[in-house]
Amino acid sequence: MTRPRLPILRAATRLAALAAATAGVLLALTTPANAAVPAGRYVALGDSYAAGPLIPTQVDLNCLRSNRNYPSLVAASAGSSPLVDVSCSGATTDDILYGGSGQLGIEVPPQLNAVTPDTALVTVQIGGNDIGFSGIIGDCAEASLSSPLGSPCKDRYTAGGTDQLQARIAAAAPKVTAVLQAVRRAAPGARVAVLGYPAILPDTGYGCWPVVPIAYQDVPYLRGIEKSLNSTLARVAAANGATYADVYTPSIGRDACKSSGTRWVEGLVPQNSAAPFHPNARGEQGMATALLATLNS
Repeated sequence: MTRPRLPILRAATRLAALAAATAGVLLALTTPANAAVPAGRYVALGDSYAAGPLIPTQVDLNCLRSNRNYPSLVAASAGSSPLVDVSCSGATTDDILYGGSGQLGIEVPPQLNAVTPDTALVTVQIGGNDIGFSGIIGDCAEASLSSPLGSPCKDRYTAGGTDQLQARIAAAAPKVTAVLQAVRRAAPGARVAVLGYPAILPDTGYGCWPVVPIAYQDVPYLRGIEKSLNSTLARVAAANGATYADVYTPSIGRDACKSSGTRWVEGLVPQNSAAPFHPNARGEQGMATALLATLNS
């Protein structure tokens, strides 16, 4: 099924324009050891946070997939585990189940096709694009230009008394459930791990506008939205016999407002090789470490 979408590169162009508007106002990778990765075939499903867009080296330009993303690091830690990484930037739950198109407009088959009966491990990181991640970031960043101290984004998404983003999270839950159930049918004996999302904004306080152009009063709101999405993913994972890997907690203090040598997630203008508001190589390593700790627990 081929569907139009806002590609990561087009979203980055929009964010770059916002960066120009705010311009005057202003790895060493280590491989975790002794992790209990199930021996055998490892299939990685997911979106851009799994794929690692713009992190060198990009091995699939249609999906903006890096060979230094966390699936690659986890597979390397296991030594002999063969990796089938079909994560793709821009992916939604529909892309996992039915297929779609990548960033170059080239058709991408259903990610689920990679899951076979002999698969030993499946990781899934999905849901952000189901709630409209790129659009939310773009809208909130743009709104902050006219009201940096206010809550223009929250006001927009809660107008009329209904929180539209919480409603999107609720609507995404059965879609993630469908993915996990399909994975289980395809590979009954596999261990399945669902990853949440790392901290984009500081875990406390009001952010760092204009470096990360989210209005001060919108920061707590959007932080709550991300935590709500992660909680939903954890609940859906537990209800469907999957393990939940918390990558948010270890990322606290490593958000996009931190220094370029500390952050896991880049801001509007990346200072490490990564797409705006996406994990850099350090973030992918951090998620790999958190996943391995979960698998080893």
